[in-house]
Amino acid sequence: MIFNKSLLVSSLVLAVLSATSAAPKQVKGQTGVIISQSDFCLFLPPMYGGGISENEDRAVAFCTKPLTNAPKAGVLPRGFIKTAHFVENKAKGYVQVTGRMDGRKYGLSKKDGGGQYDIKAPRGARCHGYAHFVELVEPDSDIYCIRCCKKVLGGNYA
Repeated sequence: MIFNKSLLVSSLVLAVLSATSAAPKQVKGQTGVIISQSDFCLFLPPMYGGGISENEDRAVAFCTKPLTNAPKAGVLPRGFIKTAHFVENKAKGYVQVTGRMDGRKYGLSKKDGGGQYDIKAPRGARCHGYAHFVELVEPDSDIYCIRCCKKVLGGNYA
């Protein structure tokens, strides 16, 4: 009898946990922003040491510091950004930051060839004030680039 009660309680606990884990969870940090060379965000895996392509659908925004237009974004670890080059082209409607990073500051593997994040992955991600964005992060080369665009022209982000 005690065994049956324990089994019943265990089954109920598992059912509740399964229903809870299957329920959609609130995604945090899905909005990035590029303001300047020192105020911008990158999308990275949600956990320290995660792989870039393995987290294509789960990446979240991390910014150089807390930024109003990037609600719930994390803050990049100190020393992660080594260099940053900011470009704004108002005529073509884009802003961009490219540079070098120290991926080890976030546990990124030097064996990780990286990948691309954009408005399709991670789901729900966006760049504040822009219709599109594309980001390349390559931990093996310690380089990154993010561009936020008003529109896409002929398959190219412009």
